[in-house]
This record gives sequence, C-alpha cells and structure tokens, in this order.
Amino acid sequence: MMWGYYNAWSWLLMAAMMFLFWGGIATLIVLAVRAVTGPRASDEAMDILRRRLGSGEISEEEFEKTRTLLQR
Repeated sequence: MMWGYYNAWSWLLMAAMMFLFWGGIATLIVLAVRAVTGPRASDEAMDILRRRLGSGEISEEEFEKTRTLLQR
C-alpha cells in the first residue's frame, strides 16, 4: 500500500485540474447555447431611424440614404 504517496500539493493540483475541467465544460455549454439561440440585440439604429421617419422628423430620401449607410 502507498499510504503517503499523495501530499498537499498533489491534492491542490487535482483540485485545480477539476476546477479547470468543469469550468471548461460550463464554458462549452454556455457557448453552445449562445450559438443556438443567436444574437438577442435588436438593431437599435434602424428602430430609431424608422421612428424618426414615422414621426416626420426626416424625409423618405433621408431615410433611404441613412438606411443604406447603416447596412454596410
């Protein structure tokens, strides 16, 4: 039997490796969920532009010009 084989540094190393392993698994799960669900943010600039067109702040020509600039 090898009773004295593991010392404090061995246990610390094993704990660190377990932390890295489970942290890596959690990171992969989060990245996979984000990849499947896609981006959540809406296009705020286009929403503001549409609102300004709807309220009459800008003309249709200005709307089209700005829209093409935003889509680049």
